[in-house]
Amino acid sequence: MQTVEGGLREQHKARRRIRILDATRELLRESPESVITAERIAERAEVSPATVYNLIGPRGKIWEALADGFMDELERLLVPLGTGDPREVVRSTVGLFASDPVVSRRMVREWEESGLVLARSPLTQLRQAMAEAQTQGILRTDINTDALAVVVGTSCVGALHQWVAGLIDDERFLARALFALDVALAAAAADPHRDQLLAPLRTRGTV
Repeated sequence: MQTVEGGLREQHKARRRIRILDATRELLRESPESVITAERIAERAEVSPATVYNLIGPRGKIWEALADGFMDELERLLVPLGTGDPREVVRSTVGLFASDPVVSRRMVREWEESGLVLARSPLTQLRQAMAEAQTQGILRTDINTDALAVVVGTSCVGALHQWVAGLIDDERFLARALFALDVALAAAAADPHRDQLLAPLRTRGTV
C-alpha cells in the first residue's frame, strides 16, 4: 500500500509540475518581457506559491525547468530517428525552438544571464548521428566525430543567439544551422560520399 500511495503522490507531483510549467509558458506568451513571479505562476496554475517553490525551486530555477521540458520534448521527437540523420537532429532542434518563439527566446536569454548551461544538450544526439554516419562509411574513419559535432554545435548556438536577438528569422536560423552542418560533413566526407555531401553547398544561396 505504501508503494502504491507513494506512486500516486509522485504522479500528483508530476501533474502539478506540468501545470506550473504550462502556466509559466502561458504568462510568457501573454507578456513576453514581464517579471515571472511564483505568485503569478501559482495563481495561473491554481496551486499555492509554496507548491511552486517545492516542485520547481527559487524563481531562477524556472528557466532550468523550462529548459528541461524543452529537452524532454526534443528527445521525444528524436527517439523515432534512432541514431538518426544529423540533418534531422538539426532540423528538429531548430524547429522546436521556432515552434514556441516567445518562450524559447526568453528562456535562452534568462538562461544566459543565470550563468548556467543546459544539463542536457542536442549535442548528444548529434554526436550519435555523426558516429553512425562514420560507421556507415559516410564520414572518414580518421575523423573525431565528437569534435566534429562540437564544432557544428558551436555554430548552431551562434545562429540561435542571432535568432533570439531578432537578427534573423526562423528560415535563416535553420539555413545557418544546416550550413554549419553541411560544411562539417563535406569536410569529413569519405571519398564515395564526397559529391553527395558537397551538393547542398553547391546549390545553397546566401545564409
